[in-house]
Amino acid sequence: MKKVLGILIVALIVVGGGIQLIRPSIIGHNPPVVSEPQWPSPEVRTLAQRACFDCHSNETTWWWYAQIAPASWLTANDVAEGRSTLNFSDWPGGRRVEAGELGEVVLEGEMPPGIYLLMHPSARLSDAERQTLAAGLNALR
Repeated sequence: MKKVLGILIVALIVVGGGIQLIRPSIIGHNPPVVSEPQWPSPEVRTLAQRACFDCHSNETTWWWYAQIAPASWLTANDVAEGRSTLNFSDWPGGRRVEAGELGEVVLEGEMPPGIYLLMHPSARLSDAERQTLAAGLNALR
């Protein structure tokens, strides 16, 4: 029994170490900021930066867990998908969301997603902040 447990532990270490070699190329890299929207107020930009920019801009903060597989794979996927859907650093390039929908997903609590808020409590918005951000996002052209 001890021998089987020992082999299992060694196998887990080898596999766990091996997957660290599979690193998404996006991790740790941010393309240049091309253009930003004309923000309706500095407060709206600050709220967007706090709650949205990690996935929806070229100003991603690559947190420590983004360096460790398999979290790195999930993070890379979320950022790539977020940037392709809406990128505040390449405005309005490639935007697949209508301006009116931006505020709606914020008001309905779909964004920022709950899984993101677990690791980033500072992205949690109060009701007043949610209203301000939603109105500001809906004002973007």
